[in-house]
Amino acid sequence: MKKLLCIGLLLLSHSVFAQRQQIRLATRNISLVYNVNPQGRLVQQYFGRALQPAEADTAARNTQEAYTTAGMESLLDPAIRIVHNDGNPSLELKYVSSRTDKKDNNVSTTDIILKDPVYPVTVTLHFETFFQEDMIKAWTEIRHTEKQPVLMTAYASSMLHFNAARYWLTQFHGDWAKEANMVEEKLTKGNKILDSKLGVRANMYQSPMFLLSLNGAANENTGEVLAGTLAWTGNFRFGFEVDEKNALHVSAGINPYASDYTLQPNEVFTTPAFLFTWSDHGKGQTSRNFQHWAVNYGILDGHTPRLTLLNNWEATGMHFDETKLTSLFSGAAKLGTDLFLLDDGWFANKYPRDADNAGLGDWDTNKDKLPHGLGYLVKEAEKQGVKFGIWLEPEMVNPKSELYTKHPDWILRLPNREEHYYRNQLVLDLVNPAVQDFVFDIVDKTMRENPGIAYIKWDCNRMMTNSYSPYLKGKQSHLFIDYTRSLYKVLERVRAKYPHLPIMLCSGGGGRTDYGAMKYFTEFWPSDNTDPLDRIYIQYGYSHFFPANTMAAHVTNMGKQSLKFRTDVAMMGKLGYDIKVDDFTPQELQFSHDAVVTYNRLRDIVWYGDLYRLVSPYGQPRAVFQYTSADKQKAVVFHYLMNTRRVDVFPVVKLQGLDPSKNYRVSETNLFPGTRSAFGNQVYSGDFLMNTGISLTPGRVKPLSSNILEVIAE
Repeated sequence: MKKLLCIGLLLLSHSVFAQRQQIRLATRNISLVYNVNPQGRLVQQYFGRALQPAEADTAARNTQEAYTTAGMESLLDPAIRIVHNDGNPSLELKYVSSRTDKKDNNVSTTDIILKDPVYPVTVTLHFETFFQEDMIKAWTEIRHTEKQPVLMTAYASSMLHFNAARYWLTQFHGDWAKEANMVEEKLTKGNKILDSKLGVRANMYQSPMFLLSLNGAANENTGEVLAGTLAWTGNFRFGFEVDEKNALHVSAGINPYASDYTLQPNEVFTTPAFLFTWSDHGKGQTSRNFQHWAVNYGILDGHTPRLTLLNNWEATGMHFDETKLTSLFSGAAKLGTDLFLLDDGWFANKYPRDADNAGLGDWDTNKDKLPHGLGYLVKEAEKQGVKFGIWLEPEMVNPKSELYTKHPDWILRLPNREEHYYRNQLVLDLVNPAVQDFVFDIVDKTMRENPGIAYIKWDCNRMMTNSYSPYLKGKQSHLFIDYTRSLYKVLERVRAKYPHLPIMLCSGGGGRTDYGAMKYFTEFWPSDNTDPLDRIYIQYGYSHFFPANTMAAHVTNMGKQSLKFRTDVAMMGKLGYDIKVDDFTPQELQFSHDAVVTYNRLRDIVWYGDLYRLVSPYGQPRAVFQYTSADKQKAVVFHYLMNTRRVDVFPVVKLQGLDPSKNYRVSETNLFPGTRSAFGNQVYSGDFLMNTGISLTPGRVKPLSSNILEVIAE
């Protein structure tokens, strides 16, 4: 009896010990539980639907280490690999301690400290949970106190482990003018890698975001989905490894390609944050989680109204003068936009910026084009009741420039090799503190000398190739990492002095679309492709991770669609214009002016409401999007008929996210002058709209047509 009692006490004490070692991360609908195994290593015990009650134990007993190391017994692609001073390429991480603190009623932080029992290496896993948004932010700090530097060849931000029958991966890939195309495929045994090696403009081919569906391909409203992205404006890497037991191991972090990192004693290496959310209610819910988190935490001034604008690029290109520009200000006033944006071509004198092959780096106002300077344009715009904004590309240089001649040591280029140009330009060595000062001074001087500038478009039109940093000398493998860190240093300085200045993040289109940069910017330019048919797909892709107020969408003459169709597509993002207003007919001008008024009336629902992607453009030749206010009082439905055929028949569309007990009036808005709506002005119950649905093609099916419907509770 005593023996049984001792065994029982031993088991109980072991259970209590194990319970004490549990680390629980929780949001409204998610639980992520870690435990310590008998060897003292941290393992991921559970990840999925929130445990009820929160303290409940889980039958899941995952034995996989939370942050796998290289050189020991694990056969997986490691999260971290270190080579010590003595040449030992192994690392063992054992649990030391953990701590959880509540920052406020919504945000909590958890720190888990792991140490090697033999070598003085410490790894701290950091987590931040956002309860209402169901978001988790994970990053890692690595440090050591060995006598000499250690070499790191892998340094992931986070790892997650899954056990499911099947896995489906959605990636977002493309090229210039083809951004954020979605491709879904079933994962098979082995490794699938999504990565970038472009350094600057790193997202040109592959966007740093993914969707992972468990047990089957998820849709908008059903299925178990993990959505993840890396908050890093440089090379990234997502690894998806399905092992021999069909378990999936997901790693996320900086791409270690050509980036072996020499870590000095006591230096702290901080990885970028991996942002992720999970839902068992499909892709639509993970999108809404990301969008609401971004508005509250991920982007600069997320709740501040964005500026509608008119850009001069399509009207003038680089060929303009003061008279031509000031004549365009009235176009912005006629449209009712907030701002006029002067694009590329306004600077450089010895090598004037008349084409993209000269002038980058010489940021003095061109005296022939603008003899009275930018300040004059600011004041002239203000006379028209319009703010003034300016285009900059401060990280780049043309060989045909004074900067190139004066500071060849400021440029990324290989010694003993011919220079390689992309868009006739090279990248400045932003790792060099002198170059950081120069780039900051471009912004600061422009703002100081021209008070009243209200907006900046920050461009970046090439990636890194043939790159070598004169400043780094013998540490070239640090270049990709240090460049991005240096960019953040500059942006920190800009924001310290100009904390709320609206700045668009542009990178030859969508070459930089990540939350590492977006905390410094108010919006991004999804693509140089503004053809609305293509933009439907591009904006659809980005909507899985970004809210509408971050996606700059301009009405241009690209594409063969009607002005209404082009405008309706742009109104689904942050509205702007890049068009010759003087070429408008009186009806077109009236429509566009009214569209800006309508947009300003509806924008809060689009920017801050819940998005429901009712019909995907990938499935049939139309797309339907619905935005619903948080109180379910109002909704806006965007309906686009694409390249339809005479034989196409479209079923009714069921709305989502409404209150079934309320009655809603459905009416069409943003009509072109002289046209009548086929929708009438009908009242339906929320239950009817969601469970029976309505036809969005009540009249003749017309290719390349669009409608915007307002749904308002009575």
